[in-house]
Amino acid sequence: MSDLLKLVAYPTSFIMMAYGVMTILGGHITPGGGFQGGAMMASGAILCILTYGLKDNPFNLSHSRMSLVESCGALLYVVLGLCGLFTGGSFLYNLGTNLYGLVPASLQGIFNFPDALNAGIIPYLNIVVGLKVFIGLTTLVILFYGVTKFKEDYVDDEEIE
Repeated sequence: MSDLLKLVAYPTSFIMMAYGVMTILGGHITPGGGFQGGAMMASGAILCILTYGLKDNPFNLSHSRMSLVESCGALLYVVLGLCGLFTGGSFLYNLGTNLYGLVPASLQGIFNFPDALNAGIIPYLNIVVGLKVFIGLTTLVILFYGVTKFKEDYVDDEEIE
């Protein structure tokens, strides 16, 4: 890629990722949330992957690091769901708002997001889903980039009969 594109892509990707984080953190009161913010963050990483390539990428997205983040996102989603199941009686019960008065006050204080609108566990779910979507979309693009980069290894030129 050209030097100008490399000069512009790196700061632009940070702006895209920051906008994605802002969408995730404000997802409980604005349109958007975890999926939309994760897709915005992934587009920033994808911009750097397409500009710099896999080896010279400034984000250094290794397989082990991406696997760890995605596994933590899935585990935290299940843990939040099980906390609601064991205290409120249903999976992903909103512990912070405690609509039916089932959650003890000590546990309700932990999940009470410091916001005037009291969204409960919704912001935490947005963060977890945003991590999963960010890593999932980025992994998919890395896989496609690697396959198309070495197309001659994967595509057979003979016609299938």
